[in-house]
Amino acid sequence: MSKQNWLRLPLLAGAAGLALAAAARAEEPIRIGVIGEESAVAGASLTKAAQMAADDINAAGGVSGRRIEVITYDDHSSAADAVRAFQRAVNQDHVVAVVATYISEVALAIEPWSARLHIPYIVAGAASNEISKQVHKDYDHFKYTFHGWLTSAFIAQSICDAEHDLLVVPLHMKTAVIMSEDAAWTKPLDERYQECLPKAGLQVLDEIRFNPDTTDFTPIFRQIEAKHPDVIITGISHVGVQPTVQWRDQQVPIAMAGQSSQATTSTFWKDTNGAANGVITASAATPGVALSNLTIPFTEAYQKRFGDSPSYTGYTAYDAIHVLADAVTRAGGTEADKLVTALEATDLVGTVGRWQFYGKDDPFTHALKYGQGLVTGVTFQWQDGKQVTLWPADKANGKVRFPSFVKLQQAAN
Repeated sequence: MSKQNWLRLPLLAGAAGLALAAAARAEEPIRIGVIGEESAVAGASLTKAAQMAADDINAAGGVSGRRIEVITYDDHSSAADAVRAFQRAVNQDHVVAVVATYISEVALAIEPWSARLHIPYIVAGAASNEISKQVHKDYDHFKYTFHGWLTSAFIAQSICDAEHDLLVVPLHMKTAVIMSEDAAWTKPLDERYQECLPKAGLQVLDEIRFNPDTTDFTPIFRQIEAKHPDVIITGISHVGVQPTVQWRDQQVPIAMAGQSSQATTSTFWKDTNGAANGVITASAATPGVALSNLTIPFTEAYQKRFGDSPSYTGYTAYDAIHVLADAVTRAGGTEADKLVTALEATDLVGTVGRWQFYGKDDPFTHALKYGQGLVTGVTFQWQDGKQVTLWPADKANGKVRFPSFVKLQQAAN
């Protein structure tokens, strides 16, 4: 062998090695961390749906031939555990992005770590306005966070819009009492309620905020009854079963509507032993209603696989994995800053509607856009064990119907 050819061997080996390494990287899975709360209905639905999304993407050939690998973590509803899970996901399991949590306190605790570690992070169910406001205040630092569910302000606006159409116009309701758990997500929710309920036609007679550890709602219901409102507008997520059961058992003669996150899955009917009958709540989507051509197939597949309908976080988490997969495709890889740019340009139809994020100049930077033709959520009522969709009107498959103990005479007078 000539000296010239002998000298070329390491170069050829090096080139072949680089090619093999590149091929190996191309075949490596795209790892996405998913942090949920397995003991909570909404948290468990989040992780289940994320895995379904990965399975569906992989069955269709993956992302440019690469599989999506979802790695799940249980934060036990603890911000500290969630931060540890995020750090492990990035430093040990080498995820390229994270989807996480329905708890605002947890979402806000993770957000600075997304910034420090430069990891794109989609919040799948928490609602606090501060999640996206933080991005707006310090974009260069917090740009890796995206809010994949409606902010508290938009949830409240959706509820006000719905109650105007459902309770004010047809039933002539005029007054309301706000009843919300004391949590990070409900402060901006109640602030928007105070603003938009009167515009919707409901005078706010009182605002009650209670400890999420409350077990006896009797004094609260007595306080509300003394005000004689036409409707109770709720903001509850960490609780739900207890106030609903006591509302029914005590025959509180006032309609209950608003936001009850635990009520968004079919397990709520069983958990309350049917006490949910008549409860109205906002949600991301409902079984049997097509917000897009993906909603019903996903809902039916989820029910077949897990036995119950998804919570609102199931819809958003399923979509979030698809949003990340789409961003990886458009970014041409998983480099963080390129992913952020791709995520900012998201325009994708998911199970809850059309996903787009607000831009850098909007106060809700990187929050999910709210409005007709985008995402509005739905409002439904529990009726005889079924989630009957009432709003928006073009998606409705039933009408408002309250149990006999709810009295509507006040509204009629």
